[in-house]
Amino acid sequence: MQTPEEVLVMRQLLERGWSRRRIAAELGISRNTLDRYLRLGEWQAYSSANRSGQLDGHREWLQQQFEQHHGNAEVVRQELLKQKGIEVSLRTVERAVQAWREALRQSRQATVRYETPAGKQLQADFGELWVPIGGMRTKVHICVLTLGYSRRQLIRVYRHQRQRHWLQALEEAFRVWGGVPEQVLVDNAKALITHHNPRAGELVINPVFAAFARHWGFTPKACWPSRPQTKGKDERGVGYVKRSGIAGHRFDTWGQMEGHLEWWNREIADLRIHGTTGERPLERFERGEAAALLGLNGKPSYLAEQEFSRRVAKDCCVQVEGNWYSVPAALVRQNVTVQIRDQQVLIRQGGRIVARHSRQAANQRSRQVIAGHWAGLVPQRAIEAAQAGSSTHAGVVELDAVRRSSLARPLSDYAAVVAEVG
Repeated sequence: MQTPEEVLVMRQLLERGWSRRRIAAELGISRNTLDRYLRLGEWQAYSSANRSGQLDGHREWLQQQFEQHHGNAEVVRQELLKQKGIEVSLRTVERAVQAWREALRQSRQATVRYETPAGKQLQADFGELWVPIGGMRTKVHICVLTLGYSRRQLIRVYRHQRQRHWLQALEEAFRVWGGVPEQVLVDNAKALITHHNPRAGELVINPVFAAFARHWGFTPKACWPSRPQTKGKDERGVGYVKRSGIAGHRFDTWGQMEGHLEWWNREIADLRIHGTTGERPLERFERGEAAALLGLNGKPSYLAEQEFSRRVAKDCCVQVEGNWYSVPAALVRQNVTVQIRDQQVLIRQGGRIVARHSRQAANQRSRQVIAGHWAGLVPQRAIEAAQAGSSTHAGVVELDAVRRSSLARPLSDYAAVVAEVG
């Protein structure tokens, strides 16, 4: 389509005596285009108002399909053929949905700030950072919990990001703040969220996390996948901890890093003027949020009662909290259920208790073995000697005691036998 200025030039050149062929060549247009504009005598826009098309009368249906299929024009074209019997090109559909596509693009980019009421929500997230500790570059997993109203934070650092670390950090936050928020918003970590399809309204919470939520009385929520804006307060909180709390620091020990973060959170993060609220998080918490949290009412720790699955290793033991507990040799390489209850470690298989141990302090790397579990694998005289020389009860033998006894062969040989049997 030519512009009004170009049509005016055509008429002026013709009046000066230029031939039509010369004018068309000069303006780079065809003779037919030139003749049409000269015949009209003035510029006119192309009109498509009265042009009929195959999609006329289907605008409402097209918009519904476009939204249902999240802006996928090719799928809309397929649905046109399947449901309406209308066969058109992809380009035709793209032209029809162009305005809706632009609106969809803008809505995805837009972010509406959402301020949560006091006591309503806690946002939880993990971040990773390499930190020099003891002269070595160490990967640190940072858990940051942020109250949505006051922006008060709790920070914990771990060597891994596992389910128990999420739950441990949450429990510590509840204890520090003296209450529980109505909701806990997390990302879609597999340790917490089994399945999440927000468009289909599908959200499956990990059973352990769901039980944890019931125990403490909050509602678990998950942010939209690949849309961190829905958890923006905590996403920014993780970045703030990285930039201000840890970046540039070197620590001699892991404990020194934990102590530094405790000081930084208490003296810096809690007392700064927050950029959004314009208040200090600690003051805003004490004035408006502390009383809005659900009371603890002396509720015991959920982590004192746990249940999870373990696979029996070749040495007839399962690892629990950094310690090892024995089971009968027949269960090697099978899955068992471990329950921690009343400071006891109960091991079940098929609903039946197959082993019962006293719970040891976490990460002691100790090993408890019930003598009967090694029947046929370790000489009975070695077990009896170990029992006689140890202070254990109910037939529990510490592995070190067995090793100190007069075994005719090293335990690695018996582990190999177990491997062959399995």
